[in-house]
Amino acid sequence: MIRLDNVSYSYAKGGGVSNVNLNIADDEYAFLIGPTGSGKTTLLRLVYMDLMPQVGKVVVDKFNSDKIKPRKIPYLRRKIGMVFQDYHLLNDRNLFENTALPLHVVGCDQEEIVDRVIESLEEVGLDGKEEHFPEELSGGEQQRACVARALVKDPDIILADEPTGNLDPVTSFELIKLLEEINREGTTILMASHNYNLIKGRGHRIIEIQNGSVRQS
Repeated sequence: MIRLDNVSYSYAKGGGVSNVNLNIADDEYAFLIGPTGSGKTTLLRLVYMDLMPQVGKVVVDKFNSDKIKPRKIPYLRRKIGMVFQDYHLLNDRNLFENTALPLHVVGCDQEEIVDRVIESLEEVGLDGKEEHFPEELSGGEQQRACVARALVKDPDIILADEPTGNLDPVTSFELIKLLEEINREGTTILMASHNYNLIKGRGHRIIEIQNGSVRQS
């Protein structure tokens, strides 16, 4: 469960979010729609507790931004997988190594790493490409690799920040369908996008954000 209660955050140079009240249920798939600079990324960073509210509070499962100690934030982030527009893959590491990175951070043993990485790559349709480097993958495959890296921690929540921004329309729809499959298995998805045509008619809740203010449909 994700809850934002009267949350505001502003930057010195302008922008941010203002008086946001929002609830995302367990197992929900919700779209966050708005133009560039509307506050989508800020909202996702607040959920990830990469930013802390200047006003209000963010609650993710049992973690409360009002009360959480800095040393507990990594435990929150183990429950959340992040997918970015710009892939954030390391060019000097192959697909297996890129996908395994979050598991090394949390100290998993090698046997568990191998099992989890193979399972995640199979789930996104990239099995057999473990030894490929990012430059050998298409844009769609690189974004699927990012989804695999998010999945490898077995998260309760995936936050996707404009994951289709660098993809063609066909590949974009394929990525959304992949996220829908993951959602049906019980993972909460909150996906930010500026492209309303891409997300309309899919049966998921659409949360509109304009100039840092949220409106739900």
